Amino acid sequence: MTRTATIARKTGETDIQLTLNLDGDGGGTRASGIGFLDHMLDLLAKHALIDLDVTAKGDLHVDDHHTAEDIGIALGQAMHEALGNRAGIRRYGHFTLPMDECLVTAAVDLGGRYAFEYHAPIAAAKIGTFDSELVEHFWQSFAANSHSNLHVVLHHGRNSHHIAECVFKATARAIRMAAESDPRSDAIPSTKGVL
Repeated sequence: MTRTATIARKTGETDIQLTLNLDGDGGGTRASGIGFLDHMLDLLAKHALIDLDVTAKGDLHVDDHHTAEDIGIALGQAMHEALGNRAGIRRYGHFTLPMDECLVTAAVDLGGRYAFEYHAPIAAAKIGTFDSELVEHFWQSFAANSHSNLHVVLHHGRNSHHIAECVFKATARAIRMAAESDPRSDAIPSTKGVL
């Protein structure tokens, strides 16, 4: 069974094409028009071991908000679609990732319901030209549209770039664990029998 999805999202603010393969190796190309976001998406693909192709044209003359948000939405929709009925996955994943002076824990439940808790403040308003608040907004958009619980906690860290990287890497590793096939069960991982 292939666990892939392709999402086309076109609004008055963005035009996004996104393809996801949950059983990849980190391949694909990212072309959002936002260099820092492409860097974060590269980290996500590599550490989640997903193939991810993203092409986006957004209203970057306004700011990066709509493009970052809509890529998060499209990625969440693709994750939801690619997981199907979620039979045979581990469902839960967590990872605590050290990166230089930063330490971030991410925990995810791919169980079909949305909840989001984010406690990873970035003191600087900008990382280069990228609004640092968009890191949180990207993951909120992803969690809502993948029908997932996602919790992210920064234990400590100072460098804004490092914190953002640590968040993306830790969350990618948690997603990788949760989306993996469970070698002990091919059932839907819920006592309800449905997710």
